[in-house]
Amino acid sequence: MIGEAKVPFTIGMKNDLPFVFAGLWEGWRIPSTDEWLRTCTIITCDANEFVSQIHPRMPIILPVEHHAVWLGETEDGDLKALLRPYPADEMKMWPVSERVNSPKNDDPSLLDPIR
Repeated sequence: MIGEAKVPFTIGMKNDLPFVFAGLWEGWRIPSTDEWLRTCTIITCDANEFVSQIHPRMPIILPVEHHAVWLGETEDGDLKALLRPYPADEMKMWPVSERVNSPKNDDPSLLDPIR
């Protein structure tokens, strides 16, 4: 938030590479209908000093070296140790158009910085 007006921001990595959130999903059958319901969630933590300028929480961002541990592809690994804020010095953010607030808008210009 800048002043009293809410301003949407995009957050990314300084190196412009994609990144991965820690999440959980589950599929289960609704007993009354026998239909499958698939649910998911993104796990959050307290915001780092960078993201805390705009919000008190942030998604857990998993560095590449932790993907296999999170996905259960290794026998070792402490999942709780991965639940921490991503290093602020590796991130960047910029204000974007309020057009991001409507699902009708779906084009690359949504990521364009505004003044």
